[in-house]
Amino acid sequence: MKPPALETQETHGIATGESQGRDISRAMVGLFKEHVGRGPTVAKAYIHDDLVVCMLHDTMTKAEKTLTEEDKAEEVRQIRRSFQGLFREQACAEVERIVGRKVIAFLSDHAVDPDWAIEAFVLESDRDA
Repeated sequence: MKPPALETQETHGIATGESQGRDISRAMVGLFKEHVGRGPTVAKAYIHDDLVVCMLHDTMTKAEKTLTEEDKAEEVRQIRRSFQGLFREQACAEVERIVGRKVIAFLSDHAVDPDWAIEAFVLESDRDA
């Protein structure tokens, strides 16, 4: 069975941003694949002023889904926090490369039911650069 196509959301409000949302989405999917063993099937990136948000759906491994079914959702969240810490630097570096601005804060969280993750990046203001 062919996996679902990766869905992306283009950015708004940035002259060169038409492909930036797609590039950020793909970068985050790649990091998930590298660190978790599989990537999400849906990734949508939004850029607005000094904020980049990437929403990811269907990120959990079979083992994580099994744990969730056994009422171990908090354990899954703890595991995810560990992975997020591991790819923090790479995620920030990818966003900085794509948008050409420094990331000053990275926030990440994961809901297990339904399976959605958010990677948020606060950018240094153009006025501060």
